[in-house]
Amino acid sequence: MDISFIIVNWNTCKLLLDCLHSIENTVTGCSYDIFVVDNGSADGSVREVKKQFSTHVILIENSENRGFAQANNQALRIAQGRYIVLLNSDTVLQESAISTLIAFLENNPAAATVGPRMIDSDGSLQNSYDNFPSLTTELFNKSLMRALFPEKYAGKNSFASEPFEVDSIIGACMAIRRDAILQVGMLDEDYFFFLEETDWCFRLRAAGWKIYHHPAAEIIHLQGQSKKRRPGRARIEYYRSLYLFFKKNRPTVSYAALRIFRFVKIVINCALNLSGFCLTLGTSQRFREKTAVYAYLLWWHLLLCPQSWGLRKNR
Repeated sequence: MDISFIIVNWNTCKLLLDCLHSIENTVTGCSYDIFVVDNGSADGSVREVKKQFSTHVILIENSENRGFAQANNQALRIAQGRYIVLLNSDTVLQESAISTLIAFLENNPAAATVGPRMIDSDGSLQNSYDNFPSLTTELFNKSLMRALFPEKYAGKNSFASEPFEVDSIIGACMAIRRDAILQVGMLDEDYFFFLEETDWCFRLRAAGWKIYHHPAAEIIHLQGQSKKRRPGRARIEYYRSLYLFFKKNRPTVSYAALRIFRFVKIVINCALNLSGFCLTLGTSQRFREKTAVYAYLLWWHLLLCPQSWGLRKNR
């Protein structure tokens, strides 16, 4: 098998079907299989996949939301492709995107993984790669860092036309060679949602592999469809993953500094948005939503970040 596609789904039925159709319509000239790991969806996703792709898709049904890393690993354990392509269910492949990524890996044996350029449905660019989280990236404004040091902190508006090396690629679409996975292991299941692929890329680079972004390969990414439904809980999962990344991969003093800085920043943002809420007499939807999210985050921190909060089962 040349390629094994793995798609994790959680209540994104229509998007999932569009993603599957885009694989069928754009991937030619190679052998591939498709794994869909459903994380306990209640929107008919499983029924529709069985109905429309019964002979084309290997379906793994979970009774609960097991998160991104654990669900992908379920398929990784049985996938036979020389190359693995992780896809979000809210992606639509464009013509030649996959063949471009796989050809790059074939011709660059030092590359562990490569990701495409991601765009919105209106054609605007998204962030397709990022630097590893550090105190610098977290303490200072990322846009400012990209403006001052574009070589080190490349942004989405890079006009490069050739593949270039990056710290980490966004996991909405990443092609990775099996040999690299066998060396460093699968995704770290301590992460539930956010930064799983960042940690993976960190381990790959530590093992001597290279990570690339390929601007000639392009996909549409309707980003954030799962987290938009529960923004407060999703934000908690992001903070939990960020703290976990620092705890695993950064010095203890950096981890402690991050916790303090993030808490102070939440207090300030909560106060500012609450002021905006009061000044607009509660009529501004933007201030209502942001105040609710920051208040939720603040309360979570004051309770010492309980594991029972977030997007996991029974939360």
